[in-house]
Amino acid sequence: MPLPVISVAQMRDWEKESWDAGKSEAEVIRRVGKMVAEHALRMTRGGDSILILAGKGHNGDDARHAVEHLASRRVELLEIKNPETDFAGLDAKISLRPALVVDGLFGIGINRPLNAGWIKLIQRINSERLKILAVDVPSGLDAESGQPNGAAIQAAVTLTVGAPKRGLLLESAWPFVGRLEVAADVGLSDCLFQSEINWTLSGDFTDFPAARPVAGHKGTFGHLAIIAGSIGFHGAGVLASRGAQRARPGLITLFPHDSAYASCAAQLQAVMAQSWSPRVDLPGAFSALLAGPGLAAPILPDELKRAIGTLWQNAAIPMIVDASALAWLPQGAARENAIRVITPHPGEAARLLETTSARVQSNRPESLRELSRRFGNCWVVLKGHQTLVGRSEGEIFVNSSGNPYLAQGGSGDVLSGFLAGFLAQPALQADALKTIRFAVWKHGAAADRLEIEKPNWVVEDLVAALGI
Repeated sequence: MPLPVISVAQMRDWEKESWDAGKSEAEVIRRVGKMVAEHALRMTRGGDSILILAGKGHNGDDARHAVEHLASRRVELLEIKNPETDFAGLDAKISLRPALVVDGLFGIGINRPLNAGWIKLIQRINSERLKILAVDVPSGLDAESGQPNGAAIQAAVTLTVGAPKRGLLLESAWPFVGRLEVAADVGLSDCLFQSEINWTLSGDFTDFPAARPVAGHKGTFGHLAIIAGSIGFHGAGVLASRGAQRARPGLITLFPHDSAYASCAAQLQAVMAQSWSPRVDLPGAFSALLAGPGLAAPILPDELKRAIGTLWQNAAIPMIVDASALAWLPQGAARENAIRVITPHPGEAARLLETTSARVQSNRPESLRELSRRFGNCWVVLKGHQTLVGRSEGEIFVNSSGNPYLAQGGSGDVLSGFLAGFLAQPALQADALKTIRFAVWKHGAAADRLEIEKPNWVVEDLVAALGI
């Protein structure tokens, strides 16, 4: 089940309910400590040095309990209770540049400005630009507002406890939080809170998609049409097609602009290719349609743009629109009960909303809702750090996978193709939201595996890693 994104007050209530129900606070701390250690092991190698900074509160207790699980590393535990008297010891340890620093100084209770001593100490830690694992919240960051209280630890990874706190997902918090991970199963009672915003977990997709019927054939799994690729941008059509292949619909046909047909067709084998023309029968017998990747050449005919807009309004099959074709969509209602998906990055979202990327990023959930309202209550995949999936009403889901190395040309084309390949399959159209979330999560998870296994990976590697 996805986790609700909660407030600090709700987290406190959840803890109180857990203690009242007989849950052991000491056992929760022990479990958190073990999870902190597991993350520290993944972030280091055998024999590396780890410096653990433990403050007076429960975050310090969590960090202390990690020590017993780190026998394969050289670990130093530094207790910090007074920033003035403990500064010299910290300075000496930080100067040795450990492979990892575990930040257990402050927890989510900090909601007032730090004094000058703590600000100086945190700035000293940040000055070495070391890899830092923050426990629950980067010390000094307000977990409700997402703002630093004078200064805050700049973590590479934050392992928050129980569920994500609202402030950790705000743009202002990103430079301090780094990659957000959740220690969910720590022994608390079941979380009874519900939230408009929810955090996706890998376990949300256990046994999804369901096993295919043994007597299935190509027709069982749909036929995807892709309108993509133009002169100078043929690679986008190829990447979208290859991404779609990884979702394994029964058939795929690519319709590039005539100027890119030869370049696209020469690189594809199982994907059929046919130049787009006004005479192409769409939606025809296809089960889903993707439009947009690589349609950026200035020579594209107006007939193509109008055709995509008309299909968006009228086609009964699922339609996914990305990249240049986003600008050709008519506002207002689309065909009732037809699956519609747009996949803008923040810049594209800003153009559709006639605003700036900064405004989009300042309130990503509301930007997503407004996009959906403008374009017929469509599903929106608002790409970027912590990609969002949702529409004008109902729950919004924050994707938990992916990393900054997805920020390279072509990764969005792969995602749109991968997503469309799933939505072309009739069995996966019944729960469009789960199918969209699954595709987004798998795309990010593939990038996460590559970053561990194959540094300096490129988008072609991403295609190969999808579905593993």
